[in-house]
Amino acid sequence: MKYRLATLIALASTGFTAATADASEWGCEVLLCAASSNPSWRGVKSCHPPMERLISAMKKPGFSWPTCPEGGAGAPGYEKYAECPAGWTPTAGDDDQRPRAERGQSRCMRAVNQCNGRKRFVGSSNGGGTEITADGVTRVFSRTNTCSYIEYTARPLRSDPYYFDIKHEASGQSSRFWFNLDH
Repeated sequence: MKYRLATLIALASTGFTAATADASEWGCEVLLCAASSNPSWRGVKSCHPPMERLISAMKKPGFSWPTCPEGGAGAPGYEKYAECPAGWTPTAGDDDQRPRAERGQSRCMRAVNQCNGRKRFVGSSNGGGTEITADGVTRVFSRTNTCSYIEYTARPLRSDPYYFDIKHEASGQSSRFWFNLDH
């Protein structure tokens, strides 16, 4: 990866502009800028032209990501949602009617058992209802048990939802570089 990033840096330092760069050079500019993390591409003045060109191109029909074969990366991946908090599992939203393969897992869920050896209450007064806590967690109770329930919460969004996986030539290992396209 060190060699690929060095190649990208060399390309960026040659002084070509995004307007005159061919697709591969533009793709390498995008890759180099997207991989910048401290500061992000928004804090690197020379990254503004290629990234703004990318953002503009994405709005047009038939858009395809510029690639950088020299950098070992094609089009980026995209993950809208961050990991669920510890102890929670990703799950689909309750209002998502699309087929499983097409829908995102927009909520986190966990099973809670607060019975602690107590006898379970059969025929709860809430009749298998739901309640929403002050922090926005939805609790779904079964009809026969008031001390065990399922909790749901909105899954956090990633601040940097796009990523490039860049493979290190020597080790074969990949490193993931997260970025976003917000201004």
